[in-house]
Amino acid sequence: MVEEQNEDTRAVDLLNDDLTDASPEEIRAAQAALAAQLETAEDRWRRTAADYDNLRKRMAREIQTVREQERQHTAKAFLPVVDALDRALSFGVDLDEGVLDGMQAVRAQAADALRALGYPEIVIDGAEFDPQLHEAVSVVEDASVPPRSIRAVTRPGFGTLERMLRPAAVVVTRRPDEE
Repeated sequence: MVEEQNEDTRAVDLLNDDLTDASPEEIRAAQAALAAQLETAEDRWRRTAADYDNLRKRMAREIQTVREQERQHTAKAFLPVVDALDRALSFGVDLDEGVLDGMQAVRAQAADALRALGYPEIVIDGAEFDPQLHEAVSVVEDASVPPRSIRAVTRPGFGTLERMLRPAAVVVTRRPDEE
């Protein structure tokens, strides 16, 4: 390695000197040595550029993962608030209309905050049970509706098929003759 550097250094020194005294063979050798140095430098540069690009891409993925984890952590912090407001609203039939409206507005704001974080409330109206979106907590017999219909929601769910925060806890129907 030291000998190669010495030869390369001699070649560069030769090209830096006055070339009138150099033989054509010495000039060609110096040019070949410089070409090899240039090729090595270009190879190192390409590898460094590729390493940097890979690092940049990996960091972007890691940042996105951390953002998603923090988004989910923040959204999970809202769930007890929504649950408490739902419980209060279910018992709030005797409350003043203004208080009840205020509680509903706060509940709507909490649901909007979850939606803004990427976890919309799972819509249940007329839905059929979907194990990816719903968690069956009870089954009731009902011949008046199709089986696997959602009869009631015991706890709201938030998220989408791609990004689930919490499935909705639901009561599902079945036909009386089903086991």
